[in-house]
Amino acid sequence: MPRHPAQAIALGFGTAILAGTLVLMLPISKVGPGGAGFLEALFTATSAVCVTGLAVVDTAAYWTTFGQVSILIMIQLGGFGIMSFASLLGVIMARKLGLKSRIQTAAETKSTGFGDVKSVLLGVLRMTVAVELAVAVALSLRFGIGYGHSFGEAIWMGVFHSISAFNNAGFALFSDNLMGFVGDPWICLPIAGAIIIGGLGFPVLFELGRQYRKPLHWSMNTRLVLSGTAILLAAGTLFISAVEWNNPKTLGALSTADKVLAGFFQSVMTRTAGFNSLDFGQMDPATWLGMDILMFIGGGPAGTAGGLKITTFAVLFFILLTEIQGGTAVNVFGKRLPRSIHRQAITIVLLAVALVIGSTMTLMLITDIGFDKLLFETISAFATVGLSTGITASLPPAGQLLLVFLMFVGRLGPVTLASALALRSRPMMYEFPKERPLIG
Repeated sequence: MPRHPAQAIALGFGTAILAGTLVLMLPISKVGPGGAGFLEALFTATSAVCVTGLAVVDTAAYWTTFGQVSILIMIQLGGFGIMSFASLLGVIMARKLGLKSRIQTAAETKSTGFGDVKSVLLGVLRMTVAVELAVAVALSLRFGIGYGHSFGEAIWMGVFHSISAFNNAGFALFSDNLMGFVGDPWICLPIAGAIIIGGLGFPVLFELGRQYRKPLHWSMNTRLVLSGTAILLAAGTLFISAVEWNNPKTLGALSTADKVLAGFFQSVMTRTAGFNSLDFGQMDPATWLGMDILMFIGGGPAGTAGGLKITTFAVLFFILLTEIQGGTAVNVFGKRLPRSIHRQAITIVLLAVALVIGSTMTLMLITDIGFDKLLFETISAFATVGLSTGITASLPPAGQLLLVFLMFVGRLGPVTLASALALRSRPMMYEFPKERPLIG
């Protein structure tokens, strides 16, 4: 049995992916005769459980209703957290949690202590149901009233896209994703709102629920996530809109209001949700590079977003700022950051950069696709974003398997690595003498 909570989390996600793969390989899951191939099923299950959204087949046309429901269940499990869901079942069935379950769930949900795990789980459940239900109602009304879908179809599409949005997955029931709704705020804004809320992280949402009128009492984590989210959303909207404004294949053909809406929507998607209302394959390479940075940063910790998290890069920013100013301690919002946090942030970012660069180089060696598109695809998979320039299905099997690995590591990496680093710290009984190498 896994001894470390990080091992239990990885095993839980791996088991869920394997089970999802087997379900999607059933003939009942696929349109037409026969079942899906192993690679198609594995890729889709990994993308769903890791709430990414990348796809090698058309979700709307390839999978039956049973297959789509299975994908939706995997998305919900992946967004909620495998260990969290298992522990929640334990709470419901036995009304209590064992120590092992508390440790594993605390590692996944970033709970401050083992004693509050049960309340955190129930709070996550209530928050998830409330947001998904509200967005599902809004979308269902729009699909039914605005587009003439039947009552059942409107409800199904509303529920599917609501769950996919809140969990930052990006799966859609339309072959062109959401490009047909590029100028419809009644579709784009509820989905964007669900993505932003899910991307803030449950710790931030809980704190806002308790102390939304007392910003001076907010924790450093909440302040960093809220300020970072606002800055990145605004910067992303301005950047994407400015670069693509006159591109006739993206924003150029839209009205001014639709351009602003589409620019904002694509910026929200870089929070790690794979919906798109524009054709990303027709964007300027400069836009791809800017979105690479936004996707790599990602959303808030302990939520449904991916990436290396806003707080990780905020820590690096304040370390840089302190060094430039000649300070001796890194202070953020009137509090001092522990040196262990410095090391964790630097370690996570450097390992992630090494993995992304190595994977991109590997794809360059086995394909003839350009570097900019491959880098975009690699970061999208690792950051569990799901945005694509349209090359996913054309990659060779080895390339698709590499993306499967990146999605798995990206979904688990920041969580498991951070918890492993925190729990592996041990006191040293001695210290070596200091010596300074030359820097720069």
